[in-house]
Amino acid sequence: MENATLNVQGMSCNHCVKAVEGGVGELNGVTSVKVNLNEGTVAVEYNPEKVNLAAIKEAIDDQGYEVE
Repeated sequence: MENATLNVQGMSCNHCVKAVEGGVGELNGVTSVKVNLNEGTVAVEYNPEKVNLAAIKEAIDDQGYEVE
């Protein structure tokens, strides 16, 4: 398993948390997603043999948030 913490712009409420955690959490190979609104970060634990960081970033982007 690998861990990554991404800086994400535009998250401001619990709806944002649910959208990001739901979108990323649906990806095959993602085992954990945790949004920190105060810091503007998304911590992800994933299996790099099943999913890559680009796909995770795209899932966040698809929810309408910008990954730095």
